[in-house]
Amino acid sequence: MSNARTARLSRRGLLAAGGALGLGALVTACGSEDSKDNGSDAKGAAASGPWSFKDDRGKTVKLDKAPANIAAFTGVAAALFDYGIEVKGVFGPTKTKDGKADVQAGDMDVSKLTVFGNRFDQFNVEQYAAFQPDVLITTTFDAAGSLWYVPEASKDKIAKLAPSVAISVFDRQMPKPLQRMADLAESLGADLKAAKVVEAKKRFEAASERLRKAAKSRPEIKVLAGSASDAIFYVSGSNFSIDLEYFKALGVNLVEPPEKAKEANGGWYENLSWENVDKYPADIIMMDDRASTIQPADITKATWKKLPAVKAGQVISRSPEPILSYDKCTPLVENLAKAIESAKKVA
Repeated sequence: MSNARTARLSRRGLLAAGGALGLGALVTACGSEDSKDNGSDAKGAAASGPWSFKDDRGKTVKLDKAPANIAAFTGVAAALFDYGIEVKGVFGPTKTKDGKADVQAGDMDVSKLTVFGNRFDQFNVEQYAAFQPDVLITTTFDAAGSLWYVPEASKDKIAKLAPSVAISVFDRQMPKPLQRMADLAESLGADLKAAKVVEAKKRFEAASERLRKAAKSRPEIKVLAGSASDAIFYVSGSNFSIDLEYFKALGVNLVEPPEKAKEANGGWYENLSWENVDKYPADIIMMDDRASTIQPADITKATWKKLPAVKAGQVISRSPEPILSYDKCTPLVENLAKAIESAKKVA
C-alpha cells in the first residue's frame, strides 16, 4: 500500500484504510458559484418546474426540470433510496464477488442498477454517456471538493456529460452531511415530513443521546477505530471522519494517534505493522466494514487474537463511509452506545 503527502496521498491507500477516504478526482460542476441559495430553489421540485441545488463546493447546478436519470456513487444512491428517490445508475462498491449487494448498497436492488464501475478507478465512460445522465451525485472527502470515485484519468470526459453535485463528508460531524443529504433528497421530491422519515430522524437523535450518556457514564472505556489489510493495521484518528468527529463530540474516549504519526497519511490514520498492533490499549475496537478490507473473522494474525478487546469479544463494526440517511446511521450510533454500556475494562 503506497503513501504520499496530504493532497497527493495515494487514493488507493485512502480507500484501503479505515476512515482515510480522501482524494477522488476533482470534477468541475456545471453551474455558477455565486448563488446565495442553500439547497434547492423550490421544495418538491421533482413534481414540476426548474430544479437547482447548491452543493457543498458552493456550486449551483440548475436544470429545466428535476433530474430523472441520476448517476450517483453507490452509497449516495442508497441514501436517496431511503428517502424514496430512485437512482438508476451507480458507480462504486455495488456488488460483492458473489453478486450480492455490497454493504454500501444499502437496501437497493442491485440487480436493477446500471453499474458504471464496481471498483475504485473503474468507470465505464461510454456506458455512462449512453445512460444520458442528467446529473452526477457523489461525496467529497477533501477541502478541494474532489469527487469521490470519479477517476482522475477520465474526470474531464465525465464532467462534459453532466453537471455534478457533491455532499461534503470532510472534517465535519455526522449530523451536518445527514441534513445536507436530506436537503438534496427534498429538492428531488422527497417528503421529509413523511412518517418514516420523521421517525428515522427521531431514532437517530435518541441514539445520539444514548451514546452521549454511555460515554459520560463510562469515560474509562477506550475505543479504537481500525482497519485491516494483509500487511498493515490502520488506526484512524478522529480528524476529518464524520462519524469519529461526532462520536468524540459526544464524549467517546477515542484512541487518537499523535499527529506526527499520521503525517504520512494526510492526518487521517497511522500505519502499524501487525507485530505492533498492540501499540494502543483499547477496550473496544471498531473495525472497517467495507468489502475492500479484511473483516475481523478472517484475521489470522496471532498478535490480533491476543488483543484484550478481541479476546473479550469487544469488536464491533464501523462504516467509514456511512450511508447518509438517518435510517442507516442510527444503528452505527446505537451499536457503539451498546458496546460502551456493556464493555468490560480490559485495556
